[in-house]
Amino acid sequence: MAQRRQLVHEQTYRTILLWLGWASTAIAIYFFLYLDTDIWGYIKQDQSKITWVIIIMFAVGIAISLSLTLSITNEAMQAVKFGDIAKTESLHGVKPQNDRHAIQRFFLSLKDILEKNAQPDIESLIDVELADYHRKSHVVEVMGNLLITLGLIGTVIGLTLTLTGLTTSLDALGHDQSRLIDGLRRAMSGMGTAFYTTLLGSVLGGILLRVFALITDGGIDNLSDIVKKICMVYCASDIKPSFERDMRVLNTEIERFGANVKILRAALNDTRMAMHEFHDEAKKLNQLNDEDDREKTLRDSVVLQMYYSDLLKNEMRMINKINRSWWGKLRRALRN
Repeated sequence: MAQRRQLVHEQTYRTILLWLGWASTAIAIYFFLYLDTDIWGYIKQDQSKITWVIIIMFAVGIAISLSLTLSITNEAMQAVKFGDIAKTESLHGVKPQNDRHAIQRFFLSLKDILEKNAQPDIESLIDVELADYHRKSHVVEVMGNLLITLGLIGTVIGLTLTLTGLTTSLDALGHDQSRLIDGLRRAMSGMGTAFYTTLLGSVLGGILLRVFALITDGGIDNLSDIVKKICMVYCASDIKPSFERDMRVLNTEIERFGANVKILRAALNDTRMAMHEFHDEAKKLNQLNDEDDREKTLRDSVVLQMYYSDLLKNEMRMINKINRSWWGKLRRALRN
């Protein structure tokens, strides 16, 4: 078991380890061999600027290669994870979450084909899903070839500058010392351009980028082998048409139907509880309405009593006023 896990670990991180190992080797070789040659000084003095084009294109190729290496490593990690699941639960236990990665798209397509009761072509399907990675790796390889071509172009440009400088020196020989020296400097600069563009193009493109492309190609092939092994070893019973596969598909559908029934039952229970709560709230609302009616009747009675009390007070005031007037006094005197 420990040996198997170590092998799986090596298969998962093989691409990124090889890429980092080759990059470290290239950096070490540069520091040991080219640091004393003052290559950056010649690059800065390059009049044709072809060396800068080579450096920039090499940096772009390195960025593409590193991004591709990280993507392949991530895909390999997902493939190993799906392999562990398929080892115990077969293909129906593999449940891809989205289609942003090639491995997840592969298993989604594979399960879709099997649900339609068709026979999948594993090799063609994995080749289609990994085709984008193959194209990116091929781009890195093409950029390496372009760097070699740019190095040869820089060689021609450097030789042209050299011949121009020598021609200027020959014309100035014997009568213009400063022009002679300037022509010789231009000729030496042209020779440096020819040499360093050839060197950079062949080393950066013909060696480094090509090896990086070989590493990513190997990583893609390794990823394809991992997926094929998962399908042939752990998912063979689900891929090959048989009565057992149909029964497993039927059992899976029954389990899915049972899960949907449970969800529906839970929804019905929630609906019933919501109806009971609604009934209780309606009952409380009716009780409040009855209480409001009683309060309204009592309030109307109190208002009516207050109205009658005000009338009685006004009548008593009127009687008292009449009794105090002269007409009341005369009336009481006649009675006596």
